[in-house]
Order: sequence, then C-alpha cells, then structure tokens
Amino acid sequence: MARKSLVSEKAMDIEKRSMAIIEQEVGKHSYNELEWIIVRRIIHATADFDFAKQNAIIFHKDAIASALNAIANKCAIVGDSDIVLAALNKKSLNDFGLRCVCKISDAMVASEAKQLNKTRAEVAMRKATEINNGIVAIGNAPTALYEIIRMVNEGVVKPALIIGIPVGFVSAVESKEELLNVNVPYITNKGRKGGSTVAASIINALLGIYSARTG
Repeated sequence: MARKSLVSEKAMDIEKRSMAIIEQEVGKHSYNELEWIIVRRIIHATADFDFAKQNAIIFHKDAIASALNAIANKCAIVGDSDIVLAALNKKSLNDFGLRCVCKISDAMVASEAKQLNKTRAEVAMRKATEINNGIVAIGNAPTALYEIIRMVNEGVVKPALIIGIPVGFVSAVESKEELLNVNVPYITNKGRKGGSTVAASIINALLGIYSARTG
C-alpha cells in the first residue's frame, strides 16, 4: 500500500513538473482560465505546442458550462472509439457516476454498416441512444462527426457537448468546419491534427475542472 502511494506521488510530481514546463514554454496565450486548463491538458497528452496557438482549439461560448452541467447530471460519455474511453480517468468517472458508451465493436453495428454501405462509426452514432444530454467525444472518425451533425440537424438528438476533433487527411478538416455551424456546444480545432488522445484529454480536463469546483 505504501509503495502504491509513493508511485502515485511520483506520478503527480512528474505531472506537476510537466505542467510547469508547458506554462514556461507557452508564456502568454489567448485562452481564458478554464479554456487554458483544457488546452494545457491537450499539450500534456500530446507534447504538441501547436495547440497553444491562438484559436487552435475552438470553444463554443457555452461548451464548458454545458459540459459541467452534464457531468453534474451524471451524463453518458459517448465515444467514437474504445481508445477514447480507455484513456479517461476511471476514478473520476466512478466518483461522478458517469457512464461510458461506445458501440463501434458491436456485432449488430458491423452487420448493419455492411448492409447500408456505411462506416461502423456512422452506424454506431445512430445506435448510441445515450447521446441526448451527454458528451460526445470524436477523436478518430470524421464520418462519426458528420453523422452526429446530421442527427443534431434532424432534431434526433441534442448532446450537451460535442468534442469533434478527429485526426486525419480525409474529411477531418471539413467535418470540423461543419461542426462550427451546429447549434449545440462544441469543442473542436482547426486542421488535420486531433485524435483519440486529444479527445480523452479534453474530457479529463473537464472532469478535473468539475472536481475542483465541487471539492
């Protein structure tokens, strides 16, 4: 037990030092206090200082407040891949009573995707009934982001927050640009960068903000 405590303390010290290095190397930035907590966590997860550039991460004006309210209401977190959910802080999820959902590996999703000539990511979004009032985290599949945008525009669902940050060369940029026109809170970025690690780091930062506020 004592050894586990020492390991935990060492990990916390490394994280604290890492955050200090990020603060020192970035210096002045354009993000507000809460936005910076999220952007700093992204940089910590990726070691990519491009995310610190002005408007590299784009926040809807209600994004953080809506996410914190959803967490308080024990929302579901719906991911486009199991990797997003695997990287989330399990203690926080348990402490706050949050559910994690990812349908991408369901046999029915794979079968329906084949029948409809769609990607599994598209079908998985349609199957995730927990999206309403939940947090949707898309870090891998632009087709999943396009699908959730369609669902919102159709009035089928209204998530509390869409984290739309897929990585890639095909449709990643375009899907993020389309997200900017959706009438729900979102967090996204410009360009090809992103990924499951980035999506998970955004949620972990939101969980940290919520924990700090609730004590």
